[in-house]
Amino acid sequence: MAHVVVIGASTGGLPAAYEIKEVLGGGHDVTVVSHSPDFHFVPSNPWVAVGWRKRSDISFALEEPLKRKGIKFVPSPVVEINPDNNQVVLANKSTLDYDYLVIATGPKLAFDEVEGLGPNGHTQSVCTVDHAEKAYESWKAFCENPGRIVVGAVQLASCFGPAYEYAMIMDTDLRKRSIRDKVPMTFVTSEPYIGHLGLGGVGDSKGMLESELRNRHISWITNAKVTKVEAGKMFVDEHDADGKVIKQHELPFDYSMMLPAFKGVEAVNAVGEKLVNPRGFVKVDQYQRNPNWKNIYSLGVCIAIPPVEVTPVPTGTPKTGYMIESMVTAIAHNIEHDLKGEAPEKVATWSAFCLADMGDTGAAFIAVPQIPPRNITWFKKGKWVHWSKIAFEKYFIRNMKKGVTEPAYQKAALKVMGLNRLK
Repeated sequence: MAHVVVIGASTGGLPAAYEIKEVLGGGHDVTVVSHSPDFHFVPSNPWVAVGWRKRSDISFALEEPLKRKGIKFVPSPVVEINPDNNQVVLANKSTLDYDYLVIATGPKLAFDEVEGLGPNGHTQSVCTVDHAEKAYESWKAFCENPGRIVVGAVQLASCFGPAYEYAMIMDTDLRKRSIRDKVPMTFVTSEPYIGHLGLGGVGDSKGMLESELRNRHISWITNAKVTKVEAGKMFVDEHDADGKVIKQHELPFDYSMMLPAFKGVEAVNAVGEKLVNPRGFVKVDQYQRNPNWKNIYSLGVCIAIPPVEVTPVPTGTPKTGYMIESMVTAIAHNIEHDLKGEAPEKVATWSAFCLADMGDTGAAFIAVPQIPPRNITWFKKGKWVHWSKIAFEKYFIRNMKKGVTEPAYQKAALKVMGLNRLK
């Protein structure tokens, strides 16, 4: 009997636990370890930050759903990983032994890399539900006394979609309140151009997103490096294509949300270079295994993927739900192969699928594979995307409560494209 320990229980870790248990069967144990007792559907955080959702709408307690599937649950942070001893140490100093370890921690939010950035500084965040709730409290106060908004993503950020979403959701909410005319908005991003998305663009994402920002009277600064943030003021260096500073901006604001760069979480990063790269992301091979410890697998935002291309201001590569879902399936089947004494053979499909809400419309894109050149490049915009994301939110949360392991992101991608399968 093998014991599989999964660290993390978000949109990667929880599906991984369900699918590993289903593939391996009752003869093996699966334990989920999470710093939070609850599951939160992270893609809905921008809605929470304007009051369109509450925590209770996008969260549920993990223990009972996992118990129903025969999966053990330990609600505790992991403070140390000892790969040579096949052991993790929890916050209360107790230990868990494992035969296989699956690291699905998500990222550490590197607000500290920019002075004054983040909820403990002078900007808001939608990276966690706690941050989104805090952002909503500030949003309510802002709407009572509206002014300037600065929104976007700083250097080394790798998840640009929520920045675009939140900018346009704020725009929509302000129009509903009939105060949009009182709020100048500026989008600040490390991307070399609008719609780059850390992916080198997808189809006509540049033109479509630029058009959307223009139509909403949102100005922008690209190739932007945020040097520091003070109360009510952001300092931004704008670079040219060669990486030289061409303009320095001092942007006053009354409300700001800026996505940070990501790093590996401390317990994972502390293992060192055999496990992680210099940013603390887990090194994996094509089978999602660490090259040095073949019984350690990893998936999601916490794995090391190089940037799609070199950009004047550094940007990271996003890890979207479709891609993460395929990593989950690869890990489950490759652990099964290893238990049978077989070589791994399941390789994740590193493709991107995104439903980006824009408040009253939306944009959907699919990139197969994620890194160009691509077999499929598909980018569409319309009100149907807004409604599709609402439907997908309810569908995914319901499935996670039930322990359903069907590929939700793949099914959604196929449905919006009108296809039967993706190659």
